[in-house]
Amino acid sequence: MAPTKTALKKWEKVREFALGLPGAVEEFPWGESVAKVNKKVFVFLGVDDGSYPLGVTVKLRDEVAHAHALSSPGAEPARYGLGKAGWVRVPLEEKGAPAAELLCDWVEESYRTIAPKRLIAELDAR
Repeated sequence: MAPTKTALKKWEKVREFALGLPGAVEEFPWGESVAKVNKKVFVFLGVDDGSYPLGVTVKLRDEVAHAHALSSPGAEPARYGLGKAGWVRVPLEEKGAPAAELLCDWVEESYRTIAPKRLIAELDAR
């Protein structure tokens, strides 16, 4: 099933935002899009070809942000044990899915958890 236009727009905004962060690069391990900084993934973007529901997976150490993300419709701790480390998968096609702005805030939070201090300083200087 092809993703909805709304979900796809959100996904594109989030992807663009993530790749605009200092030192961010996109790679395609396991055939899905991820944004990395310093060779470490800070957001799993999945696929946009409709083979799997659109969603983003972010690492949120902040308890409030983590709880908020988990309260999104259909959200769940990430699989493969990543949930224990604070990773949350947020689907974009559910009714009431978070707005792109909020998703971008979570992506930035995830980035700050993983990026080296010098790149965080560069981000703060913007």
